[in-house]
Amino acid sequence: MPKAIRIHAHGGPEVLTYEDADPGQPGAGQVLIRHTAIGLNFIDVYHRSGLYPPPGGFPLIPGGEAAGVVLSVGADVDWLKA
Repeated sequence: MPKAIRIHAHGGPEVLTYEDADPGQPGAGQVLIRHTAIGLNFIDVYHRSGLYPPPGGFPLIPGGEAAGVVLSVGADVDWLKA
């Protein structure tokens, strides 16, 4: 089972939880990527600490930059291949 670091509430580093994460299958216009590298930025600290609320609310998976391998593609995706 894939894992993810999630944040469910504002706070310090202690609010980071390591959990199972089922990404499901990609929908139309989406792709499923197995991440091989993830970049964390200071905005992730701001969201965790509450300085800036996360735009999608909680739970939040930090890391807006990533590189990886395309595992599968959803309908209407014709510019990438798994």
